Amino acid sequence: MRKSIAIIAAAVLAMGALTACGSTAEETTAAATTAAATEAASEETEAAETEAETEAEAELSGAVATDGSTSMESVIGILGESFMQLHPDVTFTYNPTGSGSGITAVQEGRCDIGLSSRALKDEEVESGLKGETVALDGIAMIVNNENPVSDLTLDQIAKIYTGEITNWSEVGGNDEEIVLIGREAGSGTRDGFESITGTEDLCQYRQELTSTGDVITTVSQNPAAIGYASLASVSDQVKTLTVDGVEPTEDTVRDGSYAIQRPFVLVTRDGEALSAQAQAFYDYAMSSEVADLIAQAGAVAIH
Repeated sequence: MRKSIAIIAAAVLAMGALTACGSTAEETTAAATTAAATEAASEETEAAETEAETEAEAELSGAVATDGSTSMESVIGILGESFMQLHPDVTFTYNPTGSGSGITAVQEGRCDIGLSSRALKDEEVESGLKGETVALDGIAMIVNNENPVSDLTLDQIAKIYTGEITNWSEVGGNDEEIVLIGREAGSGTRDGFESITGTEDLCQYRQELTSTGDVITTVSQNPAAIGYASLASVSDQVKTLTVDGVEPTEDTVRDGSYAIQRPFVLVTRDGEALSAQAQAFYDYAMSSEVADLIAQAGAVAIH
């Protein structure tokens, strides 16, 4: 009798085990089916989103107008060209008028995006503008290639531009009068240079020129001249000085060890939507994917 009971119990346990195994197998199959369906649905959603984005990009057309800083020419030029390659039906324009003029242009609605090589002033923000830094730029001190001077301190630069130091021999150069070259009033480069050196309204300029290119050309033609220009625009036409022993480079601008630097700023009207194509360019310029392009243009990407 006990043996029969044992056999029956074993049979019951075996049946229970089989039932449990069957249940587990069914649950596993159901879970796998659900996971597969979820993954397939996710892939379909991603594919649909990608297709929608592609279609949106393909449909992007019209014009994007920018206006402002001449120092940003290299950066804005390479970004605009790359953007048009991505969006062949979009026309991108850049009007190099200087930071002050670019800010006024966006205020008056004459362009989509203003370009400024200085931060916006409080009164400009209060007037309804907003600015976002797209890159950093060093302001290089430049002299003629024949000038033997290779380094100046920030204090010496200030004294040179305010007329306290007037001869190159006072800073280790030739015995000749220093010719001061600078930018016009309203220039972002001038504003940045004067604010950093503490020389606002004190500079004794011999010439005030309206573009970075003009400054470089003028200094290249005068052995006694000194000027300042966007690092992104400097070429071997002139000699770049170190400041307090620090060379203006991408690394020294980024880490702050090079003293004379400023932001490159995209300016728009706060609270007003840009056109689809202008917003697309704005987002593109502010994205990390253009870091290499900004570096190629001689500026320092911050994203």
